Order: sequence, then C-alpha cells, then structure tokens
Amino acid sequence: MNNRKVKVGIAQLKCEKDKQANINRAVQKIRELAQGGAQIICLQELFASLYFCDVEDYDNFALAESIPGPTTELFSSLAQELNVVIVASLFEKRAEGLYHNTAAVIDADGSYLGKYRKMHIPDDPGYYEKFYFTPGDMGYKVFRTKYAAIGVLICWDQWYPEAARITAMKGADILFYPTAIGWATSQDRDTNVEQYNAWQTIQRAHSVANGLPVVSVNRTGMEGDMQFWGGSFITNAFGALKYQAPHLEEALHIEELDLTENDSYRRHWPYFRDRRIDSYQPILKRFCDNDDE
Repeated sequence: MNNRKVKVGIAQLKCEKDKQANINRAVQKIRELAQGGAQIICLQELFASLYFCDVEDYDNFALAESIPGPTTELFSSLAQELNVVIVASLFEKRAEGLYHNTAAVIDADGSYLGKYRKMHIPDDPGYYEKFYFTPGDMGYKVFRTKYAAIGVLICWDQWYPEAARITAMKGADILFYPTAIGWATSQDRDTNVEQYNAWQTIQRAHSVANGLPVVSVNRTGMEGDMQFWGGSFITNAFGALKYQAPHLEEALHIEELDLTENDSYRRHWPYFRDRRIDSYQPILKRFCDNDDE
C-alpha cells in the first residue's frame, strides 16, 4: 500500500488585544512548526484576537475582515514559501452587517482552497456568538490539499456527530477542529474536569465512529473571567490519544499520522458498511414528538 504519512502541526497559543501582534506570533509559530517538519498546520479558533464573544459589543465587529483578504494573502505567501498547508480561523466580514466565524484553508503552493463557515453557533454565558455570527450556509466541506483531504469544523460543531459524519462521508482523511473553549473562574475543579473530559470524549468518538484522526486545537490563557483550557489533542483513526497538550501553557506540537490506518480500521470496524440509511429520516426533525410516531 502507498505511503500516506503526513506530519500535522498544531499551535496552542495565548492571545492579546492587538490583532497584528497575534497574527505576527502566528506567523512565527507556523515557521517554527514548518522548520520541525510539519506539513499541515492548524491554528486555534479566532487566533487573531482575544475571544471577543464574551461580551456583546458592536465595536468588536471592527475585528472582522474579508476572506480572501489581508490575512489569507499573508498566509498564502507563507504557505508557498514553507511548502505547508495552513488552516486559519478568522472573523469574516461577508458584507455590510453580515459576519461569519470562518476557517480558511491555504494549500502548500500558496493557493487559497476555500473556506468553511461555522454551522453551529452557540449562545451561552461567556459565548455570545449569535450576536456576531450568522450560521454557515456553505455546508460541510472537504479540502483536497497537497498532503491529505482535510475536513474542517469549528468549536461548537464539535458536539454534533452529524457534522463529523457528513464531513467524513465527503472523503476527509483528517478532521480538524479549531477551538476556543475554557473554564469560568467561578467553577469548581470537578466541574472543570467533567467538562474537559466530555469535550475530548465526544471528539474521540467522532474519530472512532468515522475511522479517521481528529486534530483539535484550542487556545490557552486567561481572558477576563475565562481560563481557556488548552488541552489540544490528536487521535489516531480509532480515537486513541497520540498527543495531548497541557491546559495552562502554550504548546507547539508535530505529530505524524499514518493515513493508511483509516482503511484498516474501517475494514475491521465497518460502520460505514452497516449504516441503515433507510432508517435515519427522523434525524431531520427537531425532535420526535409522540404524535410523530
């Protein structure tokens, strides 16, 4: 069987208020990862700013930019220079008054392959994303890069098995999740541990159910009343942890993934073969009330 090994690089970083300073640091970390041999590099969600969705503030819309735009142009030049694929999560201004939480994918030759707009938008204390972001309208996407076909989903998408399944069905070799999630300072340790374990478990389950590696890249650092919990991780194609970052520190990591394992696990655990697609119509309903039965 052909060699299908790929080196994935992740950057778990703290952010500051100055947008350009964050972008400059991201460029520096991409260079470091590329120097270490990384071929596909993923940054955390909204890496160019503090996590501004903790408040509803109209001034924060000034952080948004077009995609393609200045940051993707910068990363296109960088990707071409370093021969790396870059996954960059940005605040997209689509039109006047219309904004998205969007991940852009740049191929190793510097070409802009396209974008994925976050489909599931939360609205919770400290995560007022519905104030800023319109839900994605491009569907689930797979980007066929020089090194692998990659699927990209964003943060709150992590909790939805349907998103992972559809992206896998479209041919993704690896599933990337740029993320910004943390612990409120008011929470106790047991609650923190429970939340992190749930977050990691469901993503590892997406790996198991779909027979592909998952790469989840979170931010770290204290921002206001939120301690972003880091803990970025990478699985193999059957949900086994290959790497987990610390919670409270920045981390750069490169992991080699053997994509031939996808086929091996899917042959031995043939969930795709045994899917009863004729029985799944109820999933298109909001809820199965008794009078629907």
